[in-house]
Amino acid sequence: MTKKILVVGPSWVGDMVMAQVLFKLIKQQEPTTQIDVLAPEWSLEILARIPEVSNNILLPIKHGQFALQQRIAVARQLRLQAYDQAFILPNSWKSALIPWLARIPLRTGWLGEMRWGLLNDVRYLNKKVLPKMVQRFAALAFASKAQLPSSLPVPSLSFSYSSVHNVLEKFALHVATPVLAVCPGAAYGPAKRWLPEYYVQVASEKLAAGWQVWFFGSQADSEVIQIIQRQIPGSTTSFAGKINLLETVDLLSQASAVVTNDSGLLHIAASLNKPLVAIYGSTSPNFTPPLGEKARVLTQNLACSPCFKRECPLGHFDCMRKIKPNQVLNALASLEQS
Repeated sequence: MTKKILVVGPSWVGDMVMAQVLFKLIKQQEPTTQIDVLAPEWSLEILARIPEVSNNILLPIKHGQFALQQRIAVARQLRLQAYDQAFILPNSWKSALIPWLARIPLRTGWLGEMRWGLLNDVRYLNKKVLPKMVQRFAALAFASKAQLPSSLPVPSLSFSYSSVHNVLEKFALHVATPVLAVCPGAAYGPAKRWLPEYYVQVASEKLAAGWQVWFFGSQADSEVIQIIQRQIPGSTTSFAGKINLLETVDLLSQASAVVTNDSGLLHIAASLNKPLVAIYGSTSPNFTPPLGEKARVLTQNLACSPCFKRECPLGHFDCMRKIKPNQVLNALASLEQS
């Protein structure tokens, strides 16, 4: 009989991409397992590019909402599916409520917000043993206290050449010349964003070298992208707020190289194994590093970082300010030669 698993997915793009490692490990152990993922609407498109997932189930509740009656209604529907096990990836108490209400017999997750009872396969996190988020996801695939394999699978979002062709045609794009993908936003806050004037210098250099420059981001990133574009002496293309996540995956698959802050787009690009320069300031590459094989990480390792704040609490923003454009250009050059 096919084992049926429900995964309560994370709330951030990058985290959902990294969760594919858990899905791969489950499938490695039991290839016939059915994996369904309960997730917010924005992430359903990412899940459509994760082949290990059988069904994407909409969680019709906004991030941070309790919405007890809605959770009860979702749980009633899930109960009919007779899942054997649930993996709850967020650490919040409320994220574990639906699997409990759905009477899923085995409910696995980290203790988090003291989730006694809601979880019955409780894991206790040792951050020194599992410093990376992807390790914490991966560990749930094994028995409690089991040692992780020496190497883990990496995320690998899928794309089709027909869908790539369609989006290139939609925007009248070509890839006959190299493409630098630039991702200058970060939904978490400004402390994760490299300086716009630095992006201007990098993009200008690549344009002068005959490259195309494509900007990626959400509608919220449009303003900063426009600021950057206005200062670049040449024509660039912005997709901020104009494409969905499926199209984002397709277009990033065509990039020759990517420069990005620590954001969901970083993890999408890494999952496509793109040559990638990842810039970290207030956050830590030791916690959420790019998992692709062609990534270069730039970080200052200052005494005040990582602070994980949305804005620089000291006001100097040195963790980003001291990473200079020539460092990014040198990293790009080394990727081209490798």
